[in-house]
Amino acid sequence: MPESYIDTYYRRTIADHSAYRSLSGTQRVDVCVIGGGLAGLSTAYECLQRGLKVAVLEQHRIAWGASGRNGGFVTAGYATGHAQIVRRAGETGAKALHDLSVEGVRIVRENIDRLNLARVNPTPGVMRAIRYDDAAGLQAEVAEAKRRFGATLHFLSREEVQEKLKSKAYFQGLYVPDAFHFHPLNYALGLGAAIAARHGLLFEQSPATGIIRKPGGFVVAAQGGSIEAEHVVLCGGGYTGRVAPALHRAYLPIATYMLLTEPIANLAEAINTVAAIADDRRAGDYYRVVDGNRILWGGCITTRTADPANLAEIMRRRIVETYPQLKQLRVAAAWSGLMSYARHMMPQIGRTAEGLWYATGFGGHGMNTTTIAGRVVAEAIAGESDRIKLYSPFGLDWNGGPFGRIAVQATYWYLQAMDVWRERGARKTDARP
Repeated sequence: MPESYIDTYYRRTIADHSAYRSLSGTQRVDVCVIGGGLAGLSTAYECLQRGLKVAVLEQHRIAWGASGRNGGFVTAGYATGHAQIVRRAGETGAKALHDLSVEGVRIVRENIDRLNLARVNPTPGVMRAIRYDDAAGLQAEVAEAKRRFGATLHFLSREEVQEKLKSKAYFQGLYVPDAFHFHPLNYALGLGAAIAARHGLLFEQSPATGIIRKPGGFVVAAQGGSIEAEHVVLCGGGYTGRVAPALHRAYLPIATYMLLTEPIANLAEAINTVAAIADDRRAGDYYRVVDGNRILWGGCITTRTADPANLAEIMRRRIVETYPQLKQLRVAAAWSGLMSYARHMMPQIGRTAEGLWYATGFGGHGMNTTTIAGRVVAEAIAGESDRIKLYSPFGLDWNGGPFGRIAVQATYWYLQAMDVWRERGARKTDARP
């Protein structure tokens, strides 16, 4: 029997689809992709578009991990800031990388329209709200985005934010009109169907167990059989095993949490916008209205891979702290997912010394970056371009082992404390007559 997806909003609203068979025997292709999340599917689809024969190995189900259970935000940019990117890539390189992220957003939208993907429900607009008073800072950010990237951001006054988000927690905000949000699992399943329709091979419940170099390519050993290929692309994300030691040492599996509410009759008294919302906290809250009367809410990060026993209550408390008028809300489902983060907070896209391609480290902005990764990897394999080299300043840095996880968790706790201090000051100022 096919393995089931975990209980999430996305599984409950999944489009019609068929499970794919497990690998049996030996297959010969041009490109073997390990990992059937959005990075792997995007890579496979882009390779097929270039006339290459492709096989995808997925150890669970297509988009079983973070690719099929995330917030569904599709926005340009990366998990780290522009200044940090400039330090490694220079100003010209940073601008080119930003342009690639914009292209990634565009590709997702084009795929939805071109492939007529079912029940993906793209909805325009992402709004960022801040929990302290800084109108001047946001207005400067709008001007800088226009000057540096030609990007259009709309500043929102406190009155405009409060009109849409009925919470005393929020001050000003930014609206990103070119961003959108959607159903990532249905998008991934639609992309998988498009791959199968173009004679790509998709194997579910077929974990790769080893990679052997041979003259002219590789043999990928897997449960049930093997794949012979000239090229292998590693796209495992937060669930990458030890089949590729260089990748296993180079990423940190970070858990994030999500919650789906039961229908809320008075939801417009709290959230009155179809835009998705993200706040300014470090690893902050992000959420959106789904089905017209439910909240899909995400937030928190942790290096622990097991869900806390009170996961639903943790997430419910975050909603009610922001919107006290929703204190009666009930939880329909709560879940977590593992994302892969590099220490430099940028995606890891390139080629190892052994000739293996890789595309991982997409935590924080995975919807656009998994997509553009698939394109630049396919372009490199097909000899079309060397745009993949733009990511070379952000390689497979060692993750720090157990000390890396400790450092990430300690940094997050410190930033949480800084958020509390800053927001407490904002509340005191706001309470003055």
